[in-house]
Amino acid sequence: MLRAARGVLYAIVPGELVVFVLLISGVALPRPVVIAGESAVLAALLLEIVVAGRLVREARRDGAGWWAAFRDVERLLPEPVRRIVSFDTKGLVSLVLFVTRRRNGVPPDAVGVAYSGGQLSLQLSFLFAMVVETAAVEMLLRGIDAPDALRMVILVVDLYSILIVLAVIAACVTRPHVLSDEELRIRYGAFFDLRVPRDRIASMRVARNFNETGMVRIVDGRLSVAVASQTNVVVELHEPVTVVRPLGKRAEARTLHFFADDPKLLVPEGTRNR
Repeated sequence: MLRAARGVLYAIVPGELVVFVLLISGVALPRPVVIAGESAVLAALLLEIVVAGRLVREARRDGAGWWAAFRDVERLLPEPVRRIVSFDTKGLVSLVLFVTRRRNGVPPDAVGVAYSGGQLSLQLSFLFAMVVETAAVEMLLRGIDAPDALRMVILVVDLYSILIVLAVIAACVTRPHVLSDEELRIRYGAFFDLRVPRDRIASMRVARNFNETGMVRIVDGRLSVAVASQTNVVVELHEPVTVVRPLGKRAEARTLHFFADDPKLLVPEGTRNR
């Protein structure tokens, strides 16, 4: 039944969005179509409520508290969707941390190692382009006398997109790599977080690579967490670690490549290999 509820969400949400866009655009839909669509949404809502209630009862039966039981309702959403929502949430929290000049997950006895400098100029250029595009689209829609409701929806979407870009920048600044006596923590904003126990690290060296593809990539046990298509720190492990990719897929990695603005904070000078 849980799988059926997820399938209904996949089917109903896009359809409801299409109907919503048509309505705010001034398109007159036949009344039977509107009634059928709303009836399908109501039926889907009832199904989700029933499944959510069952999930809460099962969690309570297994001994979970009320808060933990209600949190179990998240299982209605597939893991990739839950993780995307968490990216936005963590990003918005990072904006608050950025404004208050605080960092996430850096204990007093640990070293926070930045990586945002390698991509900041590119991110700011992208942000500037989005601001210009938002202003241009708003002027265009006003010029063609687009419906106010449609214009406001597009403006809200564009402004939210700008907010998310700001959140991504803030997350990369406030969530650095962390090196402590217990672990090495490799991160990329709110999207990726890998904790490696220090006793699993066989060696750590500087080795620059400017041809990385993708942000987080695992091939044949080699993990790369790239910034602007480059990495400059290589970590060899005694045994593999389980890596959780941004959307939830898991893989094993024994060699870790990532980027740091200042590698010497991680790698002693005598072990550096250019």
